[in-house]
Amino acid sequence: MKYGFVLPRGDARMAAEAAQLAEESGWDGFFVWEPVWGVDAWVSLTAAAMVTDTIRLGTMLTPVSRMRPWKLASETATLDTLSGGRVILAVGLGAIDSGFAEFGEETDRRVRAELLAEGLDIVTGLWAGQPFSYAGKHYTVRPTQFMPPTPPVQRPRIPIWVVGAWGRPWSMARALAYDGLLPHVAGDLTPELVAEMVAYAARTRGTDAVPYDVVVEGSTAVGDEVALQRARDFATAGAGWWIEGMWEIEGDDWVAAVRARIAAGPPR
Repeated sequence: MKYGFVLPRGDARMAAEAAQLAEESGWDGFFVWEPVWGVDAWVSLTAAAMVTDTIRLGTMLTPVSRMRPWKLASETATLDTLSGGRVILAVGLGAIDSGFAEFGEETDRRVRAELLAEGLDIVTGLWAGQPFSYAGKHYTVRPTQFMPPTPPVQRPRIPIWVVGAWGRPWSMARALAYDGLLPHVAGDLTPELVAEMVAYAARTRGTDAVPYDVVVEGSTAVGDEVALQRARDFATAGAGWWIEGMWEIEGDDWVAAVRARIAAGPPR
C-alpha cells in the first residue's frame, strides 16, 4: 500500500512547502482539494512539482461537472510533463455545499453524473492526441490542430481515480473503467468491505487488466496504535493507497499541526 497526504487548506506556497516535506518524510503522494472558489488546485500542484522530484501529485478531488473538460485535459497534461509523469487525477461529483449553487454550477445529481462521464471521455480522448472528436448529450468536440499541448508522460494515461458507490452497479462500472476506486459506502468503510471491493474489481476487470487501486482515506494521529493498526488492516485487505486527511483541523496552530503530521511520516 502507498501513502498520500491531502493538504486540508493553505495557499500555493504552503502546498509547495508541504509537498517538499512530505517527499522528505517518506510519503508517496501529495494531494490538494479543488474548490469552486478558493486556492487553485493546479497552481498549487505546479508549485509543489517545482520543489519535488518523486512524490505523486493529485487532487482529492476534482468535480468534473463544473470543469471545462478541455481545460482540465490541458492542466493535467501540462503538469504531468512538468513533473515527469507524477500526476494522479481523482474525480467525483463533488460536494454541492461547497459553493455549487452560489456560483450557478449544476446541482442536479443525475446531470452531474452525465457531465462527469462525458468529461472523462473528453479528457482521456484529448490526452490520446489528435484527431479527436466527440458528440455527447452535453458536449461536442471537433478535431483541432491549433497548438495542442504536449501529451502526458504517463502511458496509457494519467491514472484516474473515480468515486464509486458500493452496491450501485452503474456507479461501480464507471469507476472500474478507470484506474482506481474512491469508495462511497453507507456507514463505515471497513477492511472487510475493501477486501470485497478488491475481489469484485479483479472479477469484473479480468485477469489481464492493469493493476487497480482501491483508495482509502483516514486519519492516524502519531502514537495512536489503534489508528495505525486500522491502516495496516486496510493494507492487508488489499487497499492500494491510504490517504491521510486532517479535514477537522482547527485552531490557530493548525499549520504547525499539519507540518508535524507530515514530518512524522506515513502510518506504515
